[in-house]
Amino acid sequence: MLITSMLACVLLGAEAPAPPVYPDHSKLMERRDESGRVWPIETKEQWAKRREHVLLGMQQAMGPLPDRTKLPDLVVKETERLEREKYTRLTITFVAEKDGDREERVPAYLYLPKPGSAKPQAAMLALHQTHPLGKGDVDFEKGRNNRCVASELAERGYVVLAPDYPSFGDYKIDFAAMYKAGRYGSCTMKGIFNHMRGVDLLQSRKEVDGERIGVIGHSLGGHNAMFVAAFDTRLKVIVTSCGWTPFHDYYGGKIAGWTSDRYMPRLRDVYKLDAGKVPFDFYEVLAALAPRAFFTNSPLRDDNFDVKGVKKAMAAAAAVYGLFDAKDRLAAEYPDSGHDFPPEVREKAYLFIDATLKQK
Repeated sequence: MLITSMLACVLLGAEAPAPPVYPDHSKLMERRDESGRVWPIETKEQWAKRREHVLLGMQQAMGPLPDRTKLPDLVVKETERLEREKYTRLTITFVAEKDGDREERVPAYLYLPKPGSAKPQAAMLALHQTHPLGKGDVDFEKGRNNRCVASELAERGYVVLAPDYPSFGDYKIDFAAMYKAGRYGSCTMKGIFNHMRGVDLLQSRKEVDGERIGVIGHSLGGHNAMFVAAFDTRLKVIVTSCGWTPFHDYYGGKIAGWTSDRYMPRLRDVYKLDAGKVPFDFYEVLAALAPRAFFTNSPLRDDNFDVKGVKKAMAAAAAVYGLFDAKDRLAAEYPDSGHDFPPEVREKAYLFIDATLKQK
């Protein structure tokens, strides 16, 4: 499965067309037409049109999602194998894309529970935070406290893929060359494309039930989990920790932190660091996940992502989830901590994943 039905409406492989301008991205229960006229949203079908606008707005800021209709083979290569009591961790690379004869490979850890089950199991994409270790920071071997979600999920019986985000871990990338080539408008979109290839890889494994896949991430991995899930509806459960807040609530609207070569430089170069001009916001990213299961860990003392904005967005998105009778699929924890993923909250997140993906 290369392109989901809800994604087919988005222009792929070319600059995405601009959606209608939404002056207030928090007003999720309205859509605008090309003339700017406002229409109320009262049905799932009407929301689907607004959702198209959300994905187009994301592509205006991130650059277009490259064409996924002619993907190269994944050609997984294993370079190391580590046996642990409950699972085997493979160090691998897989082909994300090809430029002529040149393969671009993504380094990753692949966790296979043991003993192997006769039935395909649920799987999780585990996205790391901002740390030089990359995928190593979500693994028991070198990862920091409260970050080793890949190893912990593998111990619970999940097949887990933990890829490096470009420029972290073993993933070397020349940002200048990537932008000069014009294939990507942001490294954020490059991450989305790579992570969708990660879902392709999980679906290709005989150990995996392709209808039971989710994504989890902390901080950098937390918003990347939301971004990839907005474009890839194969992801049935999304868990984000300390990864998001609306742009106006991010350091009081000072969005320069989103604009490095690793993220979305168009927010600086095109939208001049004006949060009000960015053509999407996290209200919409969250709503675009409906009706799939969503869990956020948003601590009260997170210095990066203001919890007040999270609470506003959760309330707004509940109306969209209500169209699907799915308000119970929105879950939030607000621990009294800083930028962290505390053990008790991780356990709640894992139980949420277990229930959604029907994993014993």
